[in-house]
Amino acid sequence: MSEIRLHEGELNIMELLWSNKVLAAKDISKIIKEYIGWEKNTTYTVIKRLIDKGAIKREDPGFLCKATVSKRTVQNTETVALLNKFYNGSLSNFFTDFLKNQKLSPGEVLELERIVGEQKL
Repeated sequence: MSEIRLHEGELNIMELLWSNKVLAAKDISKIIKEYIGWEKNTTYTVIKRLIDKGAIKREDPGFLCKATVSKRTVQNTETVALLNKFYNGSLSNFFTDFLKNQKLSPGEVLELERIVGEQKL
């Protein structure tokens, strides 16, 4: 499967599916209307786009929707895209910039040291 890039509106629907495993499109529409305010047609358009991208599988009867891509996969794809866009793909440049502006607790520093230590093995 090629990488799937998702925009914020698509991620709203994917979050529902990652949490609930399978939902009928009508139920997705009701939830999205309540929390985001989208009309049914907007939600169905975004669901169709996600089906076309291969991120959702539709099952009948009932227009049941199920994610075909994991949250972890999408997170990894978006992280690489972010690194490429802002840091020329350099993880070390990202961490240097990001960590300069953070107040880390001693526990967070230890956790980062542990993670880096595992990479050395």
